[in-house]
Amino acid sequence: MTEDEAVDEELLTIGAFAARARLSAKALRLYDRLGLLVPARVDEASGYRYYRAEQVERARTVALLRQLDMPLARVAEVVGAADGAAAADRLAAYWADVESRVAGQRALAEYLRGRLSGRSSGMSEKFAVETVDVPERVVIAETRHVLADELPVWIRSALGRLETAARECGGVTAPPFVVYHAEVSPESDGPAEACVPVGDEAAARAWLAREGRTRATSVRVEPAQRLAFTRITKAQVAHPQILAAFEALEEWIARAGLEQAGPCREVYFADWEAAGAGDPVCDVAFPVR
Repeated sequence: MTEDEAVDEELLTIGAFAARARLSAKALRLYDRLGLLVPARVDEASGYRYYRAEQVERARTVALLRQLDMPLARVAEVVGAADGAAAADRLAAYWADVESRVAGQRALAEYLRGRLSGRSSGMSEKFAVETVDVPERVVIAETRHVLADELPVWIRSALGRLETAARECGGVTAPPFVVYHAEVSPESDGPAEACVPVGDEAAARAWLAREGRTRATSVRVEPAQRLAFTRITKAQVAHPQILAAFEALEEWIARAGLEQAGPCREVYFADWEAAGAGDPVCDVAFPVR
């Protein structure tokens, strides 16, 4: 019996199964390694894989999901769901993420078209810039090298950890902020530093000693400084609006005859989860002199 023949009435060789599922044998071997589509039996002597006819539907589903450019980990979530409704919900969640990403890319493309063609996109004109003097303050911080796709989740988790720690450091005394010590993009990983101002430096340093510098935590005294900032809404935090906000800020600083005195930052003064798309949630800022 050859590898391309049925082993019995129920089991199919990988070649026969691949033909029914309209997939390559190479794809089936990959799906097996990843646990997405495990053969019904593997011959110990020959290593041949055998499948059941009822596995064809799952194989075709995996292939169709891959045509949506769904990462294999998300494919595993969909096909591993407890029932069809749960699988459909996971697919819907993935597609909502895709549409959100595409909308952001579309806006970024339009923004770049304006820059490349020498015409204004009009975005930077939407941002009013002000200055504020910030007093010296003690901050507890967590630093991480992070890519753009990982940034939102890391910011939420890092600030959550720091705000919890602040309870034993004299409490939170000012809005938390994130400092970008180098560019964060799909190709560049910063680092970024999440910071929470606290009221008691001695307690903060005691907390750091107990923390053992896990997660690259630190305590520092940030000097008094002047910030140039522009306020943005929750919707504007997304690219490319936030890029336009930073560019508008840099243009204003240059026109005002000021100099940037430190890395850019985002100051979060609102409840992110409770805020609507049009609600102000964040100041993008540069220290200036």
